[in-house]
Amino acid sequence: MAKELVLMKGNQAIAEAAIRCGCDGYFGYPITPQSEVLEHLMAERPYLTTGMVVLQAESELASINMVYAGAAAGKRVMTSSSSPGFSLMQEGLSYIAGAELPAVCVNVVRGGPGLGTIQPSQSDYFQTTKGGGHGDYRLITLAPASVQEMYDFVELGFDLAFKYRNPVAILSDGVIGQVMEKVMVDDYKPRWTDEYIEKNCPWAATGHRSTGKHRIVTSLELEALKQEAINDRIQAKYRKCEEEDARHEAIQCDDAEYLFVAYGSAARICMKAVEMARAEGIKVGLVRPITLWPFPTKAVKEIGSRMKSILSVEMNAGQMIEDVKLAVDCKVPVEHYGRYGGVIPTPVEILDALKKMVK
Repeated sequence: MAKELVLMKGNQAIAEAAIRCGCDGYFGYPITPQSEVLEHLMAERPYLTTGMVVLQAESELASINMVYAGAAAGKRVMTSSSSPGFSLMQEGLSYIAGAELPAVCVNVVRGGPGLGTIQPSQSDYFQTTKGGGHGDYRLITLAPASVQEMYDFVELGFDLAFKYRNPVAILSDGVIGQVMEKVMVDDYKPRWTDEYIEKNCPWAATGHRSTGKHRIVTSLELEALKQEAINDRIQAKYRKCEEEDARHEAIQCDDAEYLFVAYGSAARICMKAVEMARAEGIKVGLVRPITLWPFPTKAVKEIGSRMKSILSVEMNAGQMIEDVKLAVDCKVPVEHYGRYGGVIPTPVEILDALKKMVK
């Protein structure tokens, strides 16, 4: 069966990608605006076709610990939630990172703080990229800007998770989660066999005794020097990830004098603002971080150093702007424009903010 073009929501694309890429299990809990992920999986009933387990847990706390257990067995497992629910998963994510296990976790962000609103936001940037739980750990973070990327980033997320044995976050928002677009979907890929896991995941607690060695998965080490050695190993992985897997897209930056930096749905709005600005003779480009961690520091520094000034456009009160300033060593003026609490900025607003910055 060849690839096919289908129309679906961003949340549905996450679910469909999980089924088709050979995911072993999804454990989640409904919360707006990401509930269609679980609903689509339940409707498709992949346990009858691919054998994928789909389970609505009793809470977000339960779902992230089910992910922990599945990941410990070398399975490709995932969860999804929205901001308040993702907050409840932070302890579990720290445990998964500490145990050096692969998993994919989707956050379709809504406005906060607290219960906030069900409208779209990008206010979970700090929580996701700086480590919302305890300890020195990172979440490799992908930021989709289209429904196609919602689909594509599930398999990419699993690839990165297993490459670095670390949880991967797909940080979306209510715009990308709810919008409907055409998506090119792949043929169904088989789930990994027990033999494949045994060969390629020598750390997995599979219950097999072929190696004659016990496999203990834990994030606990009571001796400080041993815990420091574990942290050294984890930090070395993160440095490798920063070198090899920082991703971005540069749009009309070659002749630009000014620069937008934006991700996700804000980047899509900025694309229109770039078009409008250039129609008025303002040479502006756009850098879209695809990985929020590792942040594409080198690219932002190289491109940003040629600019007169930079505008960080975010659907929050100003979070990614800190990484933008660090990337250019504060040698280029960097300003912020954002709407928050669920309000979506318009291209006209962003263009007006650019004009103010230019003046």
